[in-house]
Amino acid sequence: MNDYANNAVSTNQTWSPQPINSQEELLLNIADRVLTRAKSNGASSAEVSLGHGKGMSVNVRNGEVETVEYNRDKSLGVTVYFGHRSGSSNTTDYADSALESCVDAACNIARYTEEDEYNGLADPALLATEIPDLDLYYPWQVEMDEAIDLATRCEQAALNADSRISNTEGGSLSSHDGADLYANSDGFRGLSRSSRHSLSCSVIAGEGDNMQRDYWYDSCRDRSEMRSAESVGEETAKRTVRRLGARKATTGTYPVIYEPMVASSLLSHFISAISGSSLYRRASFLVDSKGKKLFRDNIRIHEQPLLRKAAGSASFDNEGVATQTRDIVTAGILNDYVLGSYSARKLGTQTTGNAGGVHNLTIDPTEETGLEEMIHSMGTGLVVSELIGFGINNVTGDYSRGAFGFWVENGEIAYPVQEFTIAGNLRDMFMGIEVVGSDFDPRRSTRSGSILIGELTVAGA
Repeated sequence: MNDYANNAVSTNQTWSPQPINSQEELLLNIADRVLTRAKSNGASSAEVSLGHGKGMSVNVRNGEVETVEYNRDKSLGVTVYFGHRSGSSNTTDYADSALESCVDAACNIARYTEEDEYNGLADPALLATEIPDLDLYYPWQVEMDEAIDLATRCEQAALNADSRISNTEGGSLSSHDGADLYANSDGFRGLSRSSRHSLSCSVIAGEGDNMQRDYWYDSCRDRSEMRSAESVGEETAKRTVRRLGARKATTGTYPVIYEPMVASSLLSHFISAISGSSLYRRASFLVDSKGKKLFRDNIRIHEQPLLRKAAGSASFDNEGVATQTRDIVTAGILNDYVLGSYSARKLGTQTTGNAGGVHNLTIDPTEETGLEEMIHSMGTGLVVSELIGFGINNVTGDYSRGAFGFWVENGEIAYPVQEFTIAGNLRDMFMGIEVVGSDFDPRRSTRSGSILIGELTVAGA
């Protein structure tokens, strides 16, 4: 493993070129040329984000190859500042003339935009200077025959698992790796290298009008940690067959358990409500909530940006600001917001290193328990395994989403249910979280176990 899979250069550091391949050297060279041209055009400051990557994907259906794709991507975005006026431009062409045109376009835009006193680069004192290796880069030179074989075996395992599997939407394998660079005119140069590999399958079960579809997948940075094709296929079949015989849910108010794959959406709604753009526009139901109690005493929500190999790990954010391990919620109380530099200035505070989003957002388990144990202890209620649509009002917190799941009686799943809506208000839902399980999904950048909310409105038959 390369010790410089993540690296950065500031005005106080010396770049070590040894671990950088020719593509990464090109990124550094282009960044310097872009920033130099921006300065020569009169910009007071500038920043550039650029990257390159390569990947492939294979889709197989009924044992036959449907699609094979190879891709090589490159991108560049530059933002220039003339005082407090800004302009941005993008290109995918690294030719000299294209780069010059891109910078010139950004400068021309900036000259005609209104001044905004909150515009500008991140505070240089907050930029990352020590960049640990987060073990994110495991390129996989997968041969096409192997990729097809894995996708085919995954699909076949699902088809063989149960006679009620009547059709397939196919098996897929994809692999991607690349590098991204952020640089600015304050001297920061930050390079991050990463890889991502995934294997998935989707099948259909049932006969006639009684048909159900589901899927499963695995995703990882290191191919050696990927689950076998057979286990992914078998899990796909299991999840699909369990949906057969679904009924309409009965309208009422019940306790509801969110499985880990959908539980993370609750945290996404929370982060949206405490993010800078929502707050300074006063378009959030959690405006002025810092220091207030939003969850029960046993709830802790925190960022872990420096986890090795994790999906959301990063040493610095999209502005070069060092990320940090921090508690957002402790004992149910909101400690801080989620801010980049612009929104922080608008709110009269300091960036939290979240330009571009949060990094490995984690809600700690309140008990060492999993979904099965939570079902037993719930007694009667609903388990939600899929959410449909997006009925969220970020201003009021009103929540209404279609769902698929399972009706629970006497601590056991009785039957699957469909065509129902779960509704409530997010403020009440956050306070209503009674249990967070320890069965978190490691494939995702939002890390949550199953979540039990004590009471939600269910609208069904």
